[in-house]
Amino acid sequence: MSQYRYTWIALGLLALLSPLGLIVPDHFKAGSAWGEWGAEEMTSLVGYVPNGLSRLSAFWNAPMPDYAFHGWESKDLAHLSVAYIVSALLGIVVIALVFALLGRFITKGDSQSV
Repeated sequence: MSQYRYTWIALGLLALLSPLGLIVPDHFKAGSAWGEWGAEEMTSLVGYVPNGLSRLSAFWNAPMPDYAFHGWESKDLAHLSVAYIVSALLGIVVIALVFALLGRFITKGDSQSV
């Protein structure tokens, strides 16, 4: 675990900085964060929705839409910042677990063939 200490520290710092995606656009009155547009917002920005986006927009529903807890969508910036940090930490944990399990699966398969 100690060999990854700086990696975990860096990931934790990035999770703490994740609310900047809310704070900066709010400060400059720029709307939502760049590139996080849904089909409705895309229509209001450019006047149409690309075919791929309209076709795939209903394919995936995020577990935490807008990176917020259920019912927190209209809360103030401080609450939404906490939700962003929790969402980032959950994402880090899920990805770390997936790769740890994948690594165990791959190395287990290699050790049996030797």
